[in-house]
Amino acid sequence: MRPSSVFSTRRQFLQNSAALFASGAVPFADASADAETSGQAGTSFVSDQEKRRRELWDLLGDLPWQHRPGLARLLSTEEHEGYTVERLVLDLNGIEPVPALMLIPHKRQRPAPGLLYIHWHGGMYDLGKEQLLRGVQAQPAYASVCAEKGLVTLAIDSWCFGERKHQADGKLGEENAFKLMLWRGQVLFGMMMFDEFRALDYLASRSEVDVRRLGTLGMSMGATKAWWLAALDPRLKLCMDVCCLTDYDELIRTHGLKEHGIYYYVPSLLKRFQAADINALIVPRPHLSVNGRQDPLTPPAGVEKIRDYLLPLYRKYGKESDCHIELFDCAHVELPEMRTLVLEWMDHFLMEGALHVS
Repeated sequence: MRPSSVFSTRRQFLQNSAALFASGAVPFADASADAETSGQAGTSFVSDQEKRRRELWDLLGDLPWQHRPGLARLLSTEEHEGYTVERLVLDLNGIEPVPALMLIPHKRQRPAPGLLYIHWHGGMYDLGKEQLLRGVQAQPAYASVCAEKGLVTLAIDSWCFGERKHQADGKLGEENAFKLMLWRGQVLFGMMMFDEFRALDYLASRSEVDVRRLGTLGMSMGATKAWWLAALDPRLKLCMDVCCLTDYDELIRTHGLKEHGIYYYVPSLLKRFQAADINALIVPRPHLSVNGRQDPLTPPAGVEKIRDYLLPLYRKYGKESDCHIELFDCAHVELPEMRTLVLEWMDHFLMEGALHVS
C-alpha cells in the first residue's frame, strides 16, 4: 500500500502543543483545569505538583520542544479478528521517524477510550511495539484484550528498539545512544519520555478517541515509563504498571542497579526525587501497580515504601481505592491474577461513561 498522510479532526491538540513548545517553555498540563481533579485535590497541592512536574522535566536533558510534529504517514492497514491495525510513521521529535501501531477495535464506543501501550526492554531489541500484537513469555499479548474492551490503542518503537534498532548488537546500540546523547546534553530516558508524551498527543488527536478517557499500560521498562508519563502528564486518567515500581534507595541497598538497563538512569535524579515523589504527581488519578515479590528489579520493601507514602495522599486528596499497589509471589512475570486486576481497572476507569457502541 502506498504511504499516505493521516489527517486528524483534532489537530487542535497538536497545534496547541506546538505553540507552547515553540515558546521554549517546559510544558505541563494544568491539573486544575480538570474539574474532577481540582474538586478533590487542594489548590496548594495541585500547584506544588505543577512545580515539581516542571522540575522533573528539567532533569530529562535537552528535549526538542521546538519541533512541531508533522502529519503521520499511514504505511499499511491489517485486518485482524475484531480489530484493524494501522502501521504508521510518526514525526514526534524531528530527529528520527517513529514507527507505530494503532489498534482500532471494530466494535467500540464512539468516541472510545484511548490506551498508550508501552513495550518492555527484556534485552529484546528487535521486538519493540510488536509486543502489543505478539506478547512475550512473561506477558501474553494485549491486542485481543484491547480489541475486546474497545480500546483504541497506540504503541510506538522506543529509541533503540524495533525498527529504531540501528546496530546489529542492540545492547551496544543502546549504550552508544546513551553516551552520544550525554555528550549532546540529552538523556536517553528523557528522549524516550518525550516520544511517549508526543505519542499521547497523537493518540489524543485521533477522532476515534475520547480525550477524557486516556490510559497507559506497560510492563518492565514499559511500566517505568508508564508511571513516569502519568506523573509528567495529567491528561492520563489511568496508569497501570506491571513489574517495575522501584524505590531507588532500596534498589541501591539490595545491590540491584545491575538489574535495570542503562536507559533507566537519569543524571542527578536522586538530588531531587525519589520514586515515591514521582508517583505522588499522579495523585489523585487512578493508579494500579502490580509487582513480583521475587523480582530483583522491584525489591518488595521498596514497593511497600512507595505504597505507604502514596495511600495517605490518596486518602487526603482523592480516594484511597484509586491507588492499588500489590505484591504477588512471583518474579518478573505478569500472573493471571495480575491481568485480572488490569482488566478490572480498564473496565472501571476507561470503559465507564460510554456514549454508544457500534
